Amino acid sequence: MDQKLESNLKLDRRDFFKATGAGLGATGLALAPAQQAAASPLTEKEKLARIASNTWPLRYLFKSRMGFGTNPRTAELKKKYGEITMLDFPQFTKDTFPGVTHMDIFSGLFGDVADDSMYVQVPLTVGAATRTTREFDPSSASGKQWLAKLANTMAAKGTHCQHISNNAPRDICELDPEKRKAGIEVAKKWLDGGKILGAKSMRVNSGGPRIAPGAVATADYPKNDEIAKYLTNCIESFKEMADYGGKVGVKVTLENHWGLTANPINIRIIVDGVNSPFCEASPDFCNWEHEYLMYNGLKDLAPYAHTNVHAKYWNRWKDNDVRRSVKIMTDAGFQGTFALEYEDGPWDGVEGSKYLYKEVLAAL
Repeated sequence: MDQKLESNLKLDRRDFFKATGAGLGATGLALAPAQQAAASPLTEKEKLARIASNTWPLRYLFKSRMGFGTNPRTAELKKKYGEITMLDFPQFTKDTFPGVTHMDIFSGLFGDVADDSMYVQVPLTVGAATRTTREFDPSSASGKQWLAKLANTMAAKGTHCQHISNNAPRDICELDPEKRKAGIEVAKKWLDGGKILGAKSMRVNSGGPRIAPGAVATADYPKNDEIAKYLTNCIESFKEMADYGGKVGVKVTLENHWGLTANPINIRIIVDGVNSPFCEASPDFCNWEHEYLMYNGLKDLAPYAHTNVHAKYWNRWKDNDVRRSVKIMTDAGFQGTFALEYEDGPWDGVEGSKYLYKEVLAAL
């Protein structure tokens, strides 16, 4: 062998181990990223950077147009904790969850409720009934000004918008092309709004039937052509939204929410079909149709999630081990944030969120 070539091929033993030692286990074998993370315990500051506050369990404290003010819990909670708006939430986050700077914020709590100019009328179908509601319009002039004000407030308080839990874009997988097109356009307006806030990701619900269509009997094996139509439309819609999200720097995500996305495999099908770094899953620990999905469903989605998950407690399930769910995510290499989304149980929304804060910290 040529001496010069042989010299170039040889690595100094000390340099080799210096370069690779950080990624080796006790056996000398290279560790996967998730294993490396487990081998290096997080500092308290690093743990806190993995947690996001969440407005959903605190919605009864907010001035809102969504009817939360008529809930019996509202007066009691506001008397105990005070009334807030989204502009107050950055400071509320810092006061209530010490060290937490990331936030997961719900679309239904956006805007100045006293300013009609930043809201738009939309038809809302619930069961067989249709009513008109008013929702925040991120494309309106006053809406953009409000978003800029929220962004400035977050910057001043040292907080960040990690994720927008969004219910505004609808009909994303609808068979009616005009409804689907309208839903995509609403999502794009919100992605523009997410850019103003510096959001990393935004949930968009799949739409379609609230309960996914089931298979029907055939001469041989059952077949479900109906759900395939919705999946095809959902993939095409999310491709368009992910392309747009790539331009503004905000990912679109699918949460295990009703209809198509009640089944974690459908979420994987959609994300695989879109095949974009700007489309991923944002699993919720408890949004499952039956108890056997509690941990198995989360394991299915964990490799598809990178930015934000909902660390939830919900007394709907007897077995609700938050620490186990956090470990499922970290074992899969998840590096995003755990948003404290308490749903219902023995505590109010604030106390439940504080419980989750402690559980996620302990699990990390």
